[in-house]
Amino acid sequence: MVRKIIKIDEEKCNGCGACAAACHEGAIEMINGKAKLTREDYCDGLGDCLPACPTGAITFEAREAPEYDEAAVKHAQAEKTAKAPKTLPCGCPGTHSKTIKRSNPAPEICNAPAENQLNQWPVQIKLVPVNASYFDGANLLVAADCTAYAYGDFHNRFIRNRVTLIGCPKLDEGDYAEKLTAIIKNNDIKSVTVVRMEVPCCGGIENAVKRALMASGKFIPWSVVTVSTDGRIIE
Repeated sequence: MVRKIIKIDEEKCNGCGACAAACHEGAIEMINGKAKLTREDYCDGLGDCLPACPTGAITFEAREAPEYDEAAVKHAQAEKTAKAPKTLPCGCPGTHSKTIKRSNPAPEICNAPAENQLNQWPVQIKLVPVNASYFDGANLLVAADCTAYAYGDFHNRFIRNRVTLIGCPKLDEGDYAEKLTAIIKNNDIKSVTVVRMEVPCCGGIENAVKRALMASGKFIPWSVVTVSTDGRIIE
């Protein structure tokens, strides 16, 4: 039968695995560092994977393909749910999605090392799964990666009690807006805080968040904090 189905441009694919994580049906797998549509009968043609792709490698096409097999998909989903741990399809240990539980911080002691406040992994925008469980009810921090080095108390001031996503709009390929839109749209995000550097290229991460909030159709409180290159908060 001829129907709408996704098409993956392997030349554009950067192997991040975001599309495979976003495909609830399990139609996409990562093979040799590239996303591939391995089960055409699992693809429902709705395109949940499209906004997850940071490089625009996925499009729709109408062609001859097997009919969508919902029963087979549900069976496969049930088998997958029973297995652990939950990981991104690219298989890299550094991309395993997990929540980090920390004990209550000790009272502040002079000269004591600062407490690590990071509560989840991964943190890179391009690697984080769109539907990770830690996004449920999260206060989201979207930060330019230089900010944590420029601002000394970054963990306590910004990471504490937030889910952290980092990136560099100047060095990373593609646009963050579609990935952030999918995260905000598909999860119960309570607030978004953007932390950027004062340099002009950091405007890209602020603009991506702004466009993602608008595209999500949700009204979520958000704020922007700017850090100077010498480590000050610019109000």
